[in-house]
Amino acid sequence: RDVAVCARVAGVDIPNNKRVEVALTYVYGVGPTKAKDILAVTGVENKRVRELSEDELTLLRNELADTDKHMLEGDLRRVRLGNVKRLIDTQCYRGKRHQNNLPCRGQKTKTNARQRKGKKVAIAGKKKAPTAR
Repeated sequence: RDVAVCARVAGVDIPNNKRVEVALTYVYGVGPTKAKDILAVTGVENKRVRELSEDELTLLRNELADTDKHMLEGDLRRVRLGNVKRLIDTQCYRGKRHQNNLPCRGQKTKTNARQRKGKKVAIAGKKKAPTAR
């Protein structure tokens, strides 16, 4: 069986068997809405990536390469990490929450918040006291 070469857009291999709208979301910084906008601007039809002509791929590449319109991949990651680093450096409340790996948007942490806190850790001696009869 032949292994199809994936199309390369914005430095990312996008899958051949998916529709363009979905395949574009494999690029960091492109979600479903931005993918639809890109297709509308370029005028490329939403068909499977393997069915795209080289001209259509070039149109998509040029649209995503325009750094004035779209911040993608490494640049976007760098900016987001810089924002978090700034919060941590200024030692503000949100920065401290990032530092301690806790939620910083006001969610409660007595229960839940497992995504940020990680797996539960058992505490010794925390068993329920037996009831006297």
